This record gives sequence, C-alpha cells and structure tokens, in this order.
Amino acid sequence: MVRHDTDRTGQGSTPGRASLTSPVLGARLRRWPVCHDRTMALIESVPNVSEGRRPDVVDRLAAALESVPGAHLLDRTRDASHNRSVFTLAGDVAAVSDALERLVARALNEIDMRTQSGEHPRIGAVDVIPFVPLGETTLEACVGYARDFGRRIAERFDLPVYLYAAAATRPDRVRLADVRRGQYEGLVAEIATAGREPDFGPTRMHPRGGATAVGARPFLIAWNINLDSTDLNLAKRIAHRVRESSGGLPAVQAKGFWIEELACAQVSMNLLDFATTPIWRAWEAVAEEAADDGVGLRESELIGLAPLAALLDVADHAGAPVTASDEERVLAAGAFLRLRDASPLQALELRLRAAADENVGA
Repeated sequence: MVRHDTDRTGQGSTPGRASLTSPVLGARLRRWPVCHDRTMALIESVPNVSEGRRPDVVDRLAAALESVPGAHLLDRTRDASHNRSVFTLAGDVAAVSDALERLVARALNEIDMRTQSGEHPRIGAVDVIPFVPLGETTLEACVGYARDFGRRIAERFDLPVYLYAAAATRPDRVRLADVRRGQYEGLVAEIATAGREPDFGPTRMHPRGGATAVGARPFLIAWNINLDSTDLNLAKRIAHRVRESSGGLPAVQAKGFWIEELACAQVSMNLLDFATTPIWRAWEAVAEEAADDGVGLRESELIGLAPLAALLDVADHAGAPVTASDEERVLAAGAFLRLRDASPLQALELRLRAAADENVGA
C-alpha cells in the first residue's frame, strides 16, 4: 500500500502525492508552483548501489543508466571494501529519471540484500538516489522531482521508499544517517513499526532489494583520504575530530574505515558546502590531526565529481598561476591533494563539456 500524504498546496489529501512541506525549505517550498516544467530542467543524480565486488554486475548497472538518450553517465566508482558503487549522472530530468528507473530494475535483479555485506551503511540494493540541481534548476524543483520519482519506483517495484534531505516530509528524516539507522538488518525488523514506515510503498522490505532513500540536496563532494597507517581507530578518531557534529569543521561529515584492498585506514568525508569548508581546509585539518600521531597522508580520492569552482579554489590555495588554463589548474589542485588518477575530467563542468563534445561528434 502506497502511503498518501497531503497534496502540494497542503490543503487536504490527494492520492499518490506527498506533502511539499519540507523541514529544510519550509515556506520557500510551499510557494513553489504545482505545475513545473520537466522538459529542460538540468539535474545531476548520484545513485549509490550496494555492489562493488562483481565488476560484471557493475558494468550491467552502468549500461542500464547509459541506455537512455539525454542522460549522461559522467563517472562511476567501484569500492570492494565498501561493497558499493557510485554513479554520476546528469542531463534533463525526464531522461535522468528514466535512466534511474532502469537502474533500479536492473539492481533488483542483480543484488540480493539478504546475502549482501560491506563496510558502508546501507538499507537496500539501490541504497540512495539524490536529485541535485544544476544550471538554472532550483533545489525546490528537485524536491518535486525526487518525490515524484520516489512514488514512481515504489508503485512499479513494490519497493519501500524513504524521502530524505530537502525532500523529507519529517524532521527526523532530513539526515540520511537517521533514515539508515540500524541499516538493512535493523529496518527489516522495524519497517512496520510506528515512525519507521516508508513514505511510499509497502511496510515490508522488498524480497531482494530492501528499501531505497530518495532525496534532494545541493551539490555534495564525496571525498576520501587514505592514511599512511593501518590504524582504524586513528581514522575513527580523526573523523570524530574533523566532522561538524563533533565540533569540527562546518558542513563536513566524516567516518573512519578500513580499506582491505589498500591495506590502510581511511577518513571518508562528505563536504556539504565547499564555500564554507573548502577541500584544501579539510585536507589540512586531517593532515594536522594525523601528524599529531606521527602519521602522514598517502593520497585522496574523489567519489564522483567535484564542481570546477571547488577545485580551482584548491589551485588558488596551492599557488597555481591564475593565468593557467582551467585544465592545468585542476591538475595542480589534484597534485596538492595527492588525488588518485587526477584528471581535469574530475571537474563536473569539464566532464559535461567533454560529454557534449562527444555527442556533437557522434
């Protein structure tokens, strides 16, 4: 049974529509018009799937995303220790939504959460799907797109869907960590209890796919720093010190992990606002904390892409010539951050430009 909430105007109940009241956006969202143009709105989505150990499966998931014209798969990252893959997709909202629906269909056939395990917290095969505004698209619009999409996959796949971040309809679901409390195993036991029921879909887990979180948020930089150390407890202590929730850097989330294939400890971070805490500041903060224990930083890695402005800010801090090209300055930023596989195409705008050029030449 799909859960129905109030309609977009907040006046009464309309089947199949979630309330547009948002704990994040509040009255701003309630002023957003009911009729919105989906044809040319440009968005990014960064779906995270709970599979990182079977390259053939990840290839098929990527192929599902690439099968829709107008949806551009800009990046993909596979992590065996986390047993997780992250895809970066951009294009007009209609094409991206169709591609995401195909991803969900494929993932439900390929991934069985009853046997899945990994370092990263998760609640389902397609664990999280954020809608991120690009260009002239607003966050308010992405809330509507996310809620429409969440209802759509819940109805088609009989899949429980939780709304989070700006798309959340309840304050206790704004933070993704709160939605994922107890992870897959805990949600299996709690999904039918009061307060844990999904926003859309059944009050039971999908037999193979578990549940999915769908949200709307500003651009987030997912970024990891690998330590020259095997001390997991050190990584956890550093993460505790640098994250905002513990009194550290504002707009930073952090967690410590052990990365088996690299045989090192890792500080994994989400930078929620690079204008508030630049990438270089997070790098230096982790370096300072690690140095207190006599440990250095081995390298860093981007999960997905970063805004060009965020990387140019690092280049400025590193003293790269302002007269250099954007591509050269991004490489200078990569050198400063010891970024694995550093490339100008790790900047979102440069990757989009390259994708557009490829389409013109095709």
